Amino acid sequence: MYTVRKGYRAITYHNWRHGFNVGHTMFCLLQTGKLRKYYSDLDAFAMVAAAFCHDIDHRGTNNLYQTKSASPLAKLHGSSIMERHHLEYSKTLMGEESLNIFCNLQKRQFETVQHLFDVCIIATDLALYFKKRTMFQNIVNATEPMADEKEAIAYISNNPIRKEIIMAMMMTGCDLSAITKPWEVQSKVALMVAAEFWEQGDLERSVLDQQPIPMMDRNCAEQLPKMQCGFIDFVCSFVYKEFSRFHKEIQPMFDGLNNNRAHWNELAEVYNAKMKAIEDEKKKLEEEEAKKAGGDVGKSKTCTIC
Repeated sequence: MYTVRKGYRAITYHNWRHGFNVGHTMFCLLQTGKLRKYYSDLDAFAMVAAAFCHDIDHRGTNNLYQTKSASPLAKLHGSSIMERHHLEYSKTLMGEESLNIFCNLQKRQFETVQHLFDVCIIATDLALYFKKRTMFQNIVNATEPMADEKEAIAYISNNPIRKEIIMAMMMTGCDLSAITKPWEVQSKVALMVAAEFWEQGDLERSVLDQQPIPMMDRNCAEQLPKMQCGFIDFVCSFVYKEFSRFHKEIQPMFDGLNNNRAHWNELAEVYNAKMKAIEDEKKKLEEEEAKKAGGDVGKSKTCTIC
């Protein structure tokens, strides 16, 4: 664990604090969320370990930046660039005999662990999350009417594909879980995320000579509440809504998400009111200028000699 912690860089958000929070949330989903019943002991162990490692050696910039800057990682990995780097870093640690916590496993078991690391860490690429949402929803829809718990367990645990889809969604739920925390925590974490994005935006200006998108632009900082509402609606809401349907024990995460959205929406409305006031004042000045210009046109330009 100490070595994994050292593997995380001292950056603004994707640091060891985030890595630890994701690992802790995975443990909570398995235990408190009652998702553990679909997985073997080895599966659960690998899932928690992968969650702790999922962002190891993150550089504070996303996959798109790696591609735009033609970084060595972008040349090494064709897709899911950072996720594949985190995965390879984790496997390198497992290759060290003194660090490999799975060293006493049989060969087949160790291969299973490595496969589950692949599934879990690559799943944190949000581009893949959107592709798997419908498959997850289909599993939830299928198990919801099952009155017999054993039937639902068999439906999932006996099907490797369904197990891995749920596993991937759990990783997304863990990775984004700061959005479900109490407002006092969530509001601070959101500023850390935004600060790291702004740092990338600064690099895009200075290194790539490009204008960053609003999310990465510190000049758009006042729009953060509005962008958070959009992020919740477009990305986060689905996974926690479906998990709360899947297991009622996960409902508190969905409730926390909705509570935070209400807070962000309040702040967004303050910003919108401020912008409306500015627009109204601008419009008023333009109308006054137009009236003044119209009055000047009506006046005679002829000089009068007394």
